[in-house]
Amino acid sequence: MPEVNVVHVIDDDEAVRESLTFLLRAAEIPVRSYDSAKAFLATAAKAEPGCVVTDVRMPEMSGIELLHALKASNVAFPVIVITGHGDVPLAVEAMKAGAQDFLEKPFDDNTVLTAIRTALGRHEENSKRHMEQAEISKKLENLSARERQVLEGLISGLPNKSIAFDLGISPRTVEVYRANLMTKMDANSFSELVRMALIAGVAGENKIP
Repeated sequence: MPEVNVVHVIDDDEAVRESLTFLLRAAEIPVRSYDSAKAFLATAAKAEPGCVVTDVRMPEMSGIELLHALKASNVAFPVIVITGHGDVPLAVEAMKAGAQDFLEKPFDDNTVLTAIRTALGRHEENSKRHMEQAEISKKLENLSARERQVLEGLISGLPNKSIAFDLGISPRTVEVYRANLMTKMDANSFSELVRMALIAGVAGENKIP
């Protein structure tokens, strides 16, 4: 996995922070540690991409409150919460608030590393998907209004003749627009064009007969 992925460890317990930091460095995973959720939030917007491992019970701001704060700030980090014995209800609440996973104390090294590597992998996948969505959206902005209408018809599964009838143009003209779509969207096949449109959330109002 890329070295830019960093694990941000948040815990008011210094012993826990040092233990996790040692474990991650031994596994050659970059790590940053913070003694409070507020300390992390102060730099979250500029923090290196990766994932967060946070205790669920902390003074001033709990792990669950941190999850809500990250969501409100549109800061996307996969979050793993650490819970103590008997904190399973809190862990469930954290999952509902957006946590990816929870680790119940005491946990072994392999369990921690597996959960963290899974979170980092998900972060990388999400980053790639967001970049792809941004690239596709930029291409969509270059389409004319008519090209967008033809694309929506194609995504709805309508044949060229139906699209032509709905738009009051000839089937041949629809073919021209379709060729233009392939060029402007840099699509090598019709299936790729459909995939790109679906990733960007394009959907026609017409239903497949």
